[in-house]
Amino acid sequence: MINDKAFFKLVLDTMPDQVVVINSVGDIVYINRSWQNFGEQNDCACCEVWEQQNYLTECEKAAKKGDEFGLKALNGITSVISGTRDDFYLEYPCHSEDEKRWFMMRVVSFNHIENGYYAISHQNITERKLAEELVQKQLGIDGLTNIANRGYFDEFLIKEWNRCKRLNMPLSLVIIDLDDFKLLNDTYGHQQGDTCLKKVANLLKDFAKRPSDLCARFGGEEFVLVYGNTNSDQACNILYSLQKAFLALNIENKHSLPNKKLTVSMGATTVVPCDSFTSEELLKEADDLLYKAKNQGKNQLCVSDLNFV
Repeated sequence: MINDKAFFKLVLDTMPDQVVVINSVGDIVYINRSWQNFGEQNDCACCEVWEQQNYLTECEKAAKKGDEFGLKALNGITSVISGTRDDFYLEYPCHSEDEKRWFMMRVVSFNHIENGYYAISHQNITERKLAEELVQKQLGIDGLTNIANRGYFDEFLIKEWNRCKRLNMPLSLVIIDLDDFKLLNDTYGHQQGDTCLKKVANLLKDFAKRPSDLCARFGGEEFVLVYGNTNSDQACNILYSLQKAFLALNIENKHSLPNKKLTVSMGATTVVPCDSFTSEELLKEADDLLYKAKNQGKNQLCVSDLNFV
């Protein structure tokens, strides 16, 4: 049995890890079933003809687009091929639109009939990374509202800015302020004010569900939303729904005129990140729009769509 090629193929096909074998110039010479299935499930255009692809070329294409993990993979694999290192491993994100995913790549070499080959496996490590992320996120949670705090938001914005810049995707940022919140505190007491902040935070979580989304407490009665890969029209549609949902909370603020209800003002801006504009400038633009909404009578949404092409 040990000399039966079909037996060894079955063994490899039952492995949950995705396995690909390349030759010394990067041509793919073998893939297992997990690799094929992943390609099909993620609509990979070349999943029908993997053996006609060059793995190093694909890594190089990703690297030229600014993908730092594509560059790391290219350098790591070539270092094993050149013999400067015995093996190589890399942890990298591979998120889809609706879920977070991480994988660990491992590269080892072997010889067969005097030819050198390189087995590359991709192990799904999402469960471990989510656990690590949960610990990290707990360190960045606002104690009152139980959503991300300002420090976590600052780090997230930089990461999402860099990702959208690399992939040439739009990024939308929203700053939200509770109108006349001081009147609410003075009228009903700070305990009721805290309860109000918790209700707002709980609502915002329903409007930030993708891996590229974030809701955070910006400070005091201000909150912030980040939407990666979201253009201005898409962001506005979300925010109009948010306005309706917020009014449905029906939080009384009897000295706030004319509504006598707690309302929100929002400043929202969208940009495709580029070298001529920074994430700090994006934040200032959203903040300026928020104050414009305040000056226009509160309970308003002011938006901008920046273009630096």
